[in-house]
Amino acid sequence: QVQLVESGGGLVQPGGSLRLSCASSRSIFSSYVMGWYRQAPGKQRELVAVITSVGRINYADFVKGRFSISRDNAKNTVYLQMNSLKPEDTAVYYCNAAGIIASLGSYWGQGTQVTVSS
Repeated sequence: QVQLVESGGGLVQPGGSLRLSCASSRSIFSSYVMGWYRQAPGKQRELVAVITSVGRINYADFVKGRFSISRDNAKNTVYLQMNSLKPEDTAVYYCNAAGIIASLGSYWGQGTQVTVSS
């Protein structure tokens, strides 16, 4: 089992920044793809950014150049630095750990609310 705990959400004005954190209960980065997803009211959950077990990174087009995903192996923590935030970035942001093989399973955090509003 893996527990993921997100933090760092909140209310920010347009153009502002936030850094989300996702702390894992144990060391998993060598065996899991870590991702950030978001879900806005009335919309489907969508992928924001991922970092693979070997450190390859991909971003959704709508956050390229504004968001940055990173990880600290020593702290078992993945981060999402969000800059130049827009009202349309408002959503609950979720951390996901997906095993590189099916038997490792997939885990979700509880989510953290990000609200971008003036």
